[in-house]
Amino acid sequence: MFLGEIFGPDLLIVVIVVAVLIFGGAAIPKLARNLGSAKTEFEKGLKTAKSIDDPAKATDAKAPDTDK
Repeated sequence: MFLGEIFGPDLLIVVIVVAVLIFGGAAIPKLARNLGSAKTEFEKGLKTAKSIDDPAKATDAKAPDTDK
């Protein structure tokens, strides 16, 4: 498989070494932490958008009051 050869463990090692050379060893954990918090905020935004689209399916959103 051609893609399996391109994206193998050798490429991963090269990418890690280049990242350490570019960003420095101390900046890598900060970068990973920022990426993790960005992912969390993105998922929270998706969940909020779904609750706005369909309030009946929302788990943390309060159901609209229809007893008026």
